Amino acid sequence: QVQLVESGGGSVQAGGSLRLSCAASGNTYSSNCMGWFRQAPGKEREGVALIYTGGGSTYYADSVKGRFTISQDNAKNTVYLQMNSLKPEDTAMYYCAVRAQASAGYCEYLITDRDGMTYWGKGTLVTISS
Repeated sequence: QVQLVESGGGSVQAGGSLRLSCAASGNTYSSNCMGWFRQAPGKEREGVALIYTGGGSTYYADSVKGRFTISQDNAKNTVYLQMNSLKPEDTAMYYCAVRAQASAGYCEYLITDRDGMTYWGKGTLVTISS
């Protein structure tokens, strides 16, 4: 079992920044696929950014490339999502998720397949006003 706890959500104006954190505990491994999905009201949950913790490769949805950056602190079993130049369409519940013992190649695929993630956090709300 892996437990994920998100923090850092909030409300900002368009153009602002937020930083999300996700701390993992439990049966963590050195090579996981870990990162963020989001779900806006009335929409399906979609991949935002993932990181392969075994080597640091990162993968992003096209809608956030150049604005969001995912990073990791292996010593703390924590993944971060720095979100800059936020837009109203970024408003959503952001969920941390992990797929344990995944390869880098599979991690790249998982940005489009939320069903492949094994564990989920409870989410943190991000609201961007125009």
